[in-house]
Amino acid sequence: MPGGVAIEAKGLFKAFDGKTAVDGVDIMVPEGTIYGILGPNGAGKTTTIRMLLGIIDPDRGERTLLGHDEPIEAAAIVGYLPEERGLYPSMTAREAIAFMGALRGLPLETGRKRAEGMLRDNGLGDYIHKPIKSLSKGMAQTVQLFGTIVHRPKLIVLDEPFSGLDAINQGRLESLIKAEAADGTTVIFSTHVIAHAERLCERIAIIAGGKLRFEGKVSEARDRLRPQVRLRTRAQDGPWRKALPADAVQTDGCFQFELPRSGIEPLLKTLIEGGAGIEELSIERPGLHDAFVAIAGDAAAREMKRDAGMEAAA
Repeated sequence: MPGGVAIEAKGLFKAFDGKTAVDGVDIMVPEGTIYGILGPNGAGKTTTIRMLLGIIDPDRGERTLLGHDEPIEAAAIVGYLPEERGLYPSMTAREAIAFMGALRGLPLETGRKRAEGMLRDNGLGDYIHKPIKSLSKGMAQTVQLFGTIVHRPKLIVLDEPFSGLDAINQGRLESLIKAEAADGTTVIFSTHVIAHAERLCERIAIIAGGKLRFEGKVSEARDRLRPQVRLRTRAQDGPWRKALPADAVQTDGCFQFELPRSGIEPLLKTLIEGGAGIEELSIERPGLHDAFVAIAGDAAAREMKRDAGMEAAA
């Protein structure tokens, strides 16, 4: 049963040709959770993932994966979808999935049966015997994803899995990730699209410039910013105005300001007693994007936006 730690890493450091790629990354991934690694392209996400899996060794630091000090020893119970993808174009969808499972020790016939079931269960039964070269990019990527999990791993690691997918296939992938986690499988994915992490993840790591800027629960990242209050009143002035925080900004007849640390009740009492005439009052909790900007900085946020825009245009 989930409850332990699937991956733990401390002080991971890696340099290539004297250039630092990852500098002091600490990560803790509980079993059975969905964990996101966020950051712009070139931030060090892929290098971090490869160190966690034992594909490359860190120059410094240590990591354990599913109880193994040498992560590569757990390869048979890990499903890994790298950012650089490729399938044999003449293989059928069923054979490609079965072949990828065989690379992890799954008997081919078992892989074929599971592949057919996975394709049919996801409304893709018509593609079972179609060659990869006849599939769209998104469909081929879906097939490779099925091949990544056909051997039913305990840990699934996906490097930029949403890249190149249209909205329909992105939704299908999000549903699959949720289903795997519901079955107790640990899922880790990297992304430069914050919306995916906000919808799916319980915990995240934010990496920018090779450095870890945040690691923990999504709620903890968002709690670094105060909620925002939006207030519209019938009266435009009165003694109640003095109760508004000094940083209150008025735009289009609405006041906006951070929720006072004393809470909304004292302010609400003053507004009512002062005859402000409340027409609208809402409290909005900052989203993960706002938290990312506060944690990683405007430059990293702009890079993330640029990366997403380039991907959409591709």
